[in-house]
Amino acid sequence: MLKLLRVFLLALAMVLVFILGTLICLLRPRHPNNVYLLGRLFNKACPLIGLKVRFRGYEHVQDLHSAVYIANHQSNWDIIALTGAVMPRTVAIGKNSLFWIPLFGQLFWLSGNLLINRENKSKAASTIGKVVGKIRQRNMSIWMFPEGTRSKGKGLLPFKTGAFHIALQAKVPIVPIACSSYFGQVDLNRWDNGELIVEIMPPISVEGYTPHQIRDLLKHSRQLIVERIAELDEEARRP
Repeated sequence: MLKLLRVFLLALAMVLVFILGTLICLLRPRHPNNVYLLGRLFNKACPLIGLKVRFRGYEHVQDLHSAVYIANHQSNWDIIALTGAVMPRTVAIGKNSLFWIPLFGQLFWLSGNLLINRENKSKAASTIGKVVGKIRQRNMSIWMFPEGTRSKGKGLLPFKTGAFHIALQAKVPIVPIACSSYFGQVDLNRWDNGELIVEIMPPISVEGYTPHQIRDLLKHSRQLIVERIAELDEEARRP
């Protein structure tokens, strides 16, 4: 019974967010703050699934104009669990195919997020160049999941290099975001699903790194997130 009630309330909340989000985006299409506003709206749905989310580390990025934010990606619940960490003038990068998902895809694009062709590796350099251009022209930040897919409880997966190439070419810092492990923790038939902790970590300067040292930057960033997730897992309250 509780699960059915939650599914109904969650569906109702998502419909309201889509309607409100679409109106906002139609009034100011592809504005760089649309994603920030939508993220805050999505995040408010966490109590509907019995999950408490604690955010910390906002002070590390308050005065940061542009950056590449990288976070661990665990499940579909990330769209409501992590979006409270999205900062103003930050957009995400997604596959072109996302556009064709009814309602979600169109809102994803209209809100200002960037769609790229991930399948055509021969155009990877020009794609990165376009993203870098957006960062410089519009004083924006980029949010990416460097694992490239949901980890689904398998721990932090290997990182892809795209986020690090973008940061290096745009000459903006990498901001790691660590979220405590919660895959399998959400049971819609359980009233209290515990909590997860999302921490925005101090920016990592890319100064001194060359394109030949991309892997070093990647390994350093990934290790910081791995260590912080382990610490957050010890602290987060389980159901």
